[in-house]
Amino acid sequence: AGPAPAPPTGGSGGSGAGGSGSAREGWLFKWTNYIKGYQRRWFVLSNGLLSYYRSKAEMRHTCRGTINLATANITVEDSCNFIISNGGAQTYHLKASSEVERQRWVTALELAKAKAVKMLAESDESGDEESVSQTDKTELQNTLRTLSSKVEDLSTCNDLIAKHGTALQRSLSELESLKLPAESNEKIKQVNERATLFRITSNAMINACRDFLMLAQTHSKKWQKSLQYERDQRIRLEETLEQLAKQHNHLERAFRGATVLPANTPGSVGSGKDQCCSGKGDMSDEDDENEFFDAPEIITMPENLGHKRTGSNISGASSDISLDEQYKHQLEETKKEKRTRIPYKPNYSLNLWSIMKNCIGKELSKIPMPVNFNEPLSMLQRLTEDLEYHELLDRAAKCENSLEQLCYVAAFTVSSYSTTVFRTSKPFNPLLGETFELDRLEENGYRSLCEQVSHHPPAAAHHAESKNGWTLRQEIKITSKFRGKYLSIMPLGTIHCIFHATGHHYTWKKVTTTVHNIIVGKLWIDQSGEIDIVNHKTGDKCNLKFVPYSYFSRDVARKVTGEVTDPSGKVHFALLGTWDEKMECFKVQPVIGENGGDARQRGHEAEDSRVMLWKRNPLPKNAENMYYFSELALTLNAWESGTAPTDSRLRPDQRLMENGRWDEANAEKQRLEEKQRLSRKKREAEAMKATEDGTPYDPYKALWFERKKDPVTKELTHIYRGEYWECKEKQDWSSCPDIF
Repeated sequence: AGPAPAPPTGGSGGSGAGGSGSAREGWLFKWTNYIKGYQRRWFVLSNGLLSYYRSKAEMRHTCRGTINLATANITVEDSCNFIISNGGAQTYHLKASSEVERQRWVTALELAKAKAVKMLAESDESGDEESVSQTDKTELQNTLRTLSSKVEDLSTCNDLIAKHGTALQRSLSELESLKLPAESNEKIKQVNERATLFRITSNAMINACRDFLMLAQTHSKKWQKSLQYERDQRIRLEETLEQLAKQHNHLERAFRGATVLPANTPGSVGSGKDQCCSGKGDMSDEDDENEFFDAPEIITMPENLGHKRTGSNISGASSDISLDEQYKHQLEETKKEKRTRIPYKPNYSLNLWSIMKNCIGKELSKIPMPVNFNEPLSMLQRLTEDLEYHELLDRAAKCENSLEQLCYVAAFTVSSYSTTVFRTSKPFNPLLGETFELDRLEENGYRSLCEQVSHHPPAAAHHAESKNGWTLRQEIKITSKFRGKYLSIMPLGTIHCIFHATGHHYTWKKVTTTVHNIIVGKLWIDQSGEIDIVNHKTGDKCNLKFVPYSYFSRDVARKVTGEVTDPSGKVHFALLGTWDEKMECFKVQPVIGENGGDARQRGHEAEDSRVMLWKRNPLPKNAENMYYFSELALTLNAWESGTAPTDSRLRPDQRLMENGRWDEANAEKQRLEEKQRLSRKKREAEAMKATEDGTPYDPYKALWFERKKDPVTKELTHIYRGEYWECKEKQDWSSCPDIF
């Protein structure tokens, strides 16, 4: 891209720069990326907002971006550069034509920020004071009355201190008037000074307490109003969502009653609503009896909710293919090495609001869900899908340069999200002790094992090892909240990747997954946040930014950017791509800046260093009818001989659901959950009895993983203890629990 050209003389001058200095417009250079470097943009500062355009003429129709100064930080980098950031995804690296011009902009920005903050505070203090309920007012008055009495007590103590302090000083003054040795007079003066300081300090304390009381009286009103506003908003939101959901359900039923869709119609009305949760979400389907919500309504599935097949049993399928024929085809496929299809997803309809109306603001591991919202894979199998692009780690293991190796590790990290873009159904939550193995040692050089090591909170441990020179391990706990319009899924836990030849040990964490349009509209998934990948041996780092989708942004959707730096912080590679398609890297060629330092730009030869790190494999034919499974996902639930009796492939409700027998799957799911609940209660009773008897009791422990402190991160985590593959070879599964 080269150094940015200087703007024309006076090009950065802004109208409205005089007066208060809080409004301004003019040319500035904005950092875009390592390919284009700094680009000239027209900036407008007005009403506490800083907006920019590609040209002055563009102001009439297209704004390229806006940042609110009330919550922004303004930092000066050097003579011409400065940064504006709101602490989130918005950060502007800007450059003025001269130091004087930069100072004019910074001054105007600081003034505009101060004004915006003041206006925000005033708007918070204003409002309808009548919105506070009578109960809240009474509670507030009682609290303030208590505070006032305490301050009065302090004031009384202050008066006593002042009284006794005055008497003490009088006595000390009388001592000074006596004929005492000079040394004694000096000591008395020191004591007198300390007594005076003590009285001054006590007065200051009382004044501070009075100030605190005044602040409490001022701010408590604002807090009460904010709380009441949030309560009202929640009620309005729930009412609006319920109304929308009822209208949507009514329209859907009316349409089905008036129109009979042909069997080969691809997709059908409401098919997008059969999916509820993100594919990355690990949400438990059962809990204690007192934690269930509307369980009879959910599990019984009354016919008035539309839980029946409509038009065609198989969306998008030819009418002459029945479920039984598909099941027969599936059994034939299991005899082969890999299967390439599964039974098509039946077209069931369900009143989503009947399930989700009790979920707003709750942790979804407390909410029971029918299989209608699932896909026929468990969370353990979804976790194994992270290995779909294992060849990236194979390539990384061959890299001699640690920074290049880090680029491939970063691409592998991004690739694990590529399967989620259309996967809006949630996986089955594994039962405690459930396992899943994937043995691809002969074909791809690796084998993998997952185990559900905890039920509340839900946690799964994963260990994969490759003869091509790498080991991947992780323990992931999933927390999720339904927010009304969207579902947030936050994976917790650290992922480790170790390369055997060099000993390079990388760690990183996952970003937040958000599922939008839960109630009304087409479901879609977004990934947002930052990932820091660290090489604990060399100190190299890679920072990946998953840019959240914005309707107003003209940027490419699902964008990911990154920088690979050495221990000194110097950037060597820039990463660019999307989490659903591809990732590329560019070797950074810094140029010398005006002050002799490295500028944030790249030489023209940087474009020649473009390397395609990863590109997503195309989905199989008719994937839209098979839950949008990838080629690997289609094989994961195929029956295999010799696996542990706890393997996810043997889970009956999941198998019934895959074969399209959803009513039977729901009944089987209830049976499994009840069986797990009884097992948990039995363990709790044994623990209680052992406590009463004073005898030792061993809590539940995972079978193939051991909980210990990780030597690198110092976190308590489950690490593979070994012996699984040896037990498989011997077919000795005597230690496995009966969970199915």
